[in-house]
Amino acid sequence: MGRKRTDKIIFENIRVLDAGAKGVSVAKAPDGKVIFIPNVVPGDVIDVQTFKKRKAYYEGKAVHFHQYSEDRIEPRCPHFGSCGGCKWQNMDYKKQLFYKNQEVYNNLKRIGKIDLPEFEPIAGPEEQFFYRNKMEFSFSNARWMTEAEIQSGVEYENRNALGFHIPKMWDKILDITDCYLQEDPSNAIRNEIRDFANANNLAFFNPREHSGLLRTLMIRTASTGEIMVLIQFFEDDKAARELVLDHLIAKFPQITSLQYVINSKANDTLYDQDVILYKGRDYILEEMEGLKFSINAKSFYQTNSAQAYELYKITREFAGLTGKELVYDLYTGTGTIAQFVSKMAGKVIGVEAVPEAIADAKVNAERNNITNCEFFVGDMKVVFNDEFISTHGHPDVIITDPPRDGMHKDVVDQILKIAPQKVVYVSCNSATQARDLALMDADYEVTRVRPVDMFPQTHHVENVVLLEKRKK
Repeated sequence: MGRKRTDKIIFENIRVLDAGAKGVSVAKAPDGKVIFIPNVVPGDVIDVQTFKKRKAYYEGKAVHFHQYSEDRIEPRCPHFGSCGGCKWQNMDYKKQLFYKNQEVYNNLKRIGKIDLPEFEPIAGPEEQFFYRNKMEFSFSNARWMTEAEIQSGVEYENRNALGFHIPKMWDKILDITDCYLQEDPSNAIRNEIRDFANANNLAFFNPREHSGLLRTLMIRTASTGEIMVLIQFFEDDKAARELVLDHLIAKFPQITSLQYVINSKANDTLYDQDVILYKGRDYILEEMEGLKFSINAKSFYQTNSAQAYELYKITREFAGLTGKELVYDLYTGTGTIAQFVSKMAGKVIGVEAVPEAIADAKVNAERNNITNCEFFVGDMKVVFNDEFISTHGHPDVIITDPPRDGMHKDVVDQILKIAPQKVVYVSCNSATQARDLALMDADYEVTRVRPVDMFPQTHHVENVVLLEKRKK
């Protein structure tokens, strides 16, 4: 049986009311249901054509504008509206900060149901473009055709693409000529690889048939000026591979690290693949307050270097260290926060589940001549137990920066059990952060809150919370 057809409805003169989750905006239909609409700005008055109807809401798109919001600006990127990356690029940046701050407040209040102090001003970056230090692009031999291209009636013989996945479409790639997220030479490298591959008839990947030579491209840059380029090849064709890599060396001699992967499995992830160094060294260096951190192809590092520095400074300030404290850094990753706060602490213990990340943390600590940090591998909910505390000491302060899912309940329970004086909770998802704060509310008071915008032009926002033990 085929999928049930959804009748399209047009609602006229609808005012967009608010910014919603995942970068879409929110309006109300005449029947009272919510409408979720992409690529519009609160304050726009539009006609909406729906393409999905559910019991409590519609999803639709704007088909006519009667009035533009005073908060609307002209998007800088020519791909806006087709690429799903910078969904708020048509919104004034001050208003972006307003809605990000509002999202954090609403989540902490509605989900956490806790008393909150007055928020400290959201920390926005000086640069709202070209701020990412890592970008990943995909090759495809059947690029996504935009609505304008389809309606033009032009026949496109070359359908090769190097760019981004269309949202919710795993096999559709939008060809990108200009991206305003990563500074040059990112655009130049990407465009040169595509043009060279086309000129030499090199096969772009076919995700449905699993064929072709060129699969993905990753570019990493650092504030030090160092550059890493990694290409995933699907087919193991030495002559074709070296043709591409040697061309890159000739065109971009400033590349610090040129690497590749032969990946013939079903998915693009490289974390279970062997990364092969072709030229240079297998890492680049990032620097922060004189500390140097090596970043390899598989390393996690905050993707906005400048704002990572602001985030870490706020974290350190909230911790209020005097130089004597024993600090636990949970979900330490490559140990960047641990090392950043170490000069203000007596000792820092970092714990992380990924062995490669802990290996990086130890190398970085040695490079930085840091002797008061120790790092341990283990599943947090398992390793962070009474025996661990007994062995390594009772923490005065805990810093926790968990993944989007937040902390496991067993980890929360253990924090409550050992009852440090302070907990600094860094989160990329204020909804799961709010859930965890609610579990801690009986014992801890939230005394400081400061959101941090790591990703301008998007709805994503980090948040830092200070919890202090309640006086009983």
